[in-house]
Amino acid sequence: MSTFTIVVLCILVVLIIAVIALYFLGKNMQKKQAAQQEQIEAMKQTVSMLIIDKKRMKLKDAGLPQMVIDQTPKFLRGSKLPVVKAKVGPQIMTLISDEKIFDSIPVKKEVKAVVSGIYITDVKGLHGRHVPVEAKKKGFFRRAIEKAQEKAGATPIK
Repeated sequence: MSTFTIVVLCILVVLIIAVIALYFLGKNMQKKQAAQQEQIEAMKQTVSMLIIDKKRMKLKDAGLPQMVIDQTPKFLRGSKLPVVKAKVGPQIMTLISDEKIFDSIPVKKEVKAVVSGIYITDVKGLHGRHVPVEAKKKGFFRRAIEKAQEKAGATPIK
């Protein structure tokens, strides 16, 4: 056999092993996520709160309890999380929001939120209505494409 075929076979074997390992690791992670979602659903409560501030910030800068920081994996401590400061009853709390609803949380408004521990899973307006999502800012490339389509006379893509 030539050296080229040996190298290609070795690379192929390593890739197959990596795909198999990722398959089983992904299956295991799905089971863990399902168990965590089950716990979140079991512990959820509806709470009325006044949203003071919201931003994406690093876990160690968010002002969360030290126990929460200690329980997170080391590689996630530097990543940015959607953090919400809210007044729940008489006390001000720092909560972590679900990524899907973070943009729909209004600032300086009173809302009813579904909370599980320090995790906000859903937000409704004060009277049960869903708060409308603010329009996202258009990026540079999106604006350039729209200008080009407008000059060409084509209908813009939404």
